[in-house]
Amino acid sequence: MNCKSCLLCMLFAVIPAELFTAEYQDTLSTWLIPLREALYEEEGSPDIIYPLYTAAKTTIQHKLQDAEQLIELSRAEYFMGRVYQLHKQNDKALHCYQIGYKNAEDSIAQQETSSGWEMLSAHLGQMCMIKSKAWVMAHGLDVERFAKNALKLNANNVTAQYMIASRWVYAPWPFNNTEKGITMMFDILNAGASKQKDDLFNLYVALAYGYLRDKKKQEARIWLDKALSIYPTNKFAGVELKTQCE
Repeated sequence: MNCKSCLLCMLFAVIPAELFTAEYQDTLSTWLIPLREALYEEEGSPDIIYPLYTAAKTTIQHKLQDAEQLIELSRAEYFMGRVYQLHKQNDKALHCYQIGYKNAEDSIAQQETSSGWEMLSAHLGQMCMIKSKAWVMAHGLDVERFAKNALKLNANNVTAQYMIASRWVYAPWPFNNTEKGITMMFDILNAGASKQKDDLFNLYVALAYGYLRDKKKQEARIWLDKALSIYPTNKFAGVELKTQCE
């Protein structure tokens, strides 16, 4: 652990987590926000959410062109794929991820951007949760490689930072390192880069999950409460993790 990380850990040891606050700055395109909110709020079935997805895609196709259009279409596929995945419809989820991956790949062919690499990493990461172990062994390392490519073009890409850090929190033993992952999450929170609403939620949930894996329920509960202050109806945070905190 480097000196900066040690200092950061000392800082959070002195400042109680209850007193730590962060704000998000939502710069997500307005046409994608309803779809993202539906995903994280988890209050509708895929059939109910699907019109938000088609409406977002229609707007993107009318308003944007070229690489920018492809990246936004990739985000729409990612959000809808996550909705299907939450409802155990993995075939439909995988179809969305594959389309979104191709969109991101095509965007990079036109113009290399941090967002393009970010979306490649995001889609690949979700596919790794659905595909076979052999497929994951062959492609899994590209998740971090693509995220690092995103950071080369924009060091403040919080989503890419999170994808690299989350591996250490969520990976199964012996591939995880919760202490390292938690420190990296705090590094991201402490950095000055602006964070999307879902970025902040994901960081809080990852901290709660990491502390739960380390059997530190009190610490986990604090960060879980912060996550639920953003998306109170999220079932993963509000049901699955909250039950483990009791």
